[in-house]
Amino acid sequence: MRMQSVLEKLGLTDENAGVFDGEWRGGGVKIDKISPIDGRRLASVRTASDDDYNSAVSRAHEAFVKWRVTPGPVRGETVRRLGNALRELKHELGQLVTLETGKIIAEGEGEVQEMIDICDFAVGQSRMLYGLTIQSERPSHRLMEQWHPLGVVAVVTAFNFPVAVWSWNAALAAVCGDATVWKPSEKTPLTAIAVTKIAERVCRETGADPAIFTLLVGDRKTVGQKLADDPRIPLVSATGSVNMGLHVAKNVHGRLGRTIMELGGNNALIVTPSADLDMAVQSIFFGAVGTAGQRCTSTRRVIMHESVASKVRERLLAGYESLSIGNPLDRKTVMGPLIDRHAVDMVQDSVQRLKNEGGEVLYGGERLTVPGGAFGGENQTGGGRESGSDCWKTYMRRQTNTINFSSELPLAQGIQFGAGEGSGTA
Repeated sequence: MRMQSVLEKLGLTDENAGVFDGEWRGGGVKIDKISPIDGRRLASVRTASDDDYNSAVSRAHEAFVKWRVTPGPVRGETVRRLGNALRELKHELGQLVTLETGKIIAEGEGEVQEMIDICDFAVGQSRMLYGLTIQSERPSHRLMEQWHPLGVVAVVTAFNFPVAVWSWNAALAAVCGDATVWKPSEKTPLTAIAVTKIAERVCRETGADPAIFTLLVGDRKTVGQKLADDPRIPLVSATGSVNMGLHVAKNVHGRLGRTIMELGGNNALIVTPSADLDMAVQSIFFGAVGTAGQRCTSTRRVIMHESVASKVRERLLAGYESLSIGNPLDRKTVMGPLIDRHAVDMVQDSVQRLKNEGGEVLYGGERLTVPGGAFGGENQTGGGRESGSDCWKTYMRRQTNTINFSSELPLAQGIQFGAGEGSGTA
């Protein structure tokens, strides 16, 4: 499918508004999105201004106030329809992910499938926002746990998973009764706009206020820093570098807000003497080249028992020698470009540092010359998860109610009012 057809099918034009809160606009600077595949300009985006930020967060809060009293299963219906709308446009949205990030088409479509899957998960969760019934030490008392919507949730996403991470947060937040404000990476604004247009259409079909899925494309100063500092936002979910995470956590926790963090990784695979070497090599190899090594889960290190080290090394070298690098829209390609030339420079700097410290490059290590393309980590990782298990509770606030169905009112620590000379009640 031609690039222009993909953009048109997803409602994108040559110049696109980067702010949505029920209405589309953008009073900030205009940015051009260049594809890492061949250096072509895909489209332009008008980013958020300071005024856009303030009005968008206010609108998201207005939408939250109405959305939080909508029954959970009804909220789930909107998310169910969102999943179906993504199914209908999986191919086109997957291609846009590839055009904008450079990841291979199987990964682009796979990322959209992750969005669909989490919508299915969230729909079921919408009927299971359970609270506990707890035994009390007092006679004729019962404790009952309730979960209430939290508020406006900020979702800050990175370029390497430009749409899946939003859905992991937004689908769960939506069924929990929250509104979300999405700040996508400035490197991948078009996928964010396309997804928000899909969400807008679904909301208008179901009668939900589309501002529950608010979008703010902008830089750190205009959007990112403000989200971290804004007391109207009780939860910030952020994906990115460790340095970014440290900064966001300090600001959000400094105002007693909550955070979910997905940061960098220094991941190691361990190969033991009893390992299935074919399986191990395949895992190591794709873990390293998937998304051109730009994942928080990318293979960074391999720790091998000396009895299998030479065999694993030989098989890995054979894999790299036959690795198909090229246009990620070609389904035969295994690895596409890095996101931009700055990313290539960072890889080259890391290779040089390795050499300076006595390391040896066994294969490759040089910049590839491909017209227009950018072909070519962090050391900590966050412990946050956006969805799965009972992570839905992160998007809600817990309240425990005490129910007294007796005619007595016993007080804590045995305190009694009105007992003894000179005592009284106020």
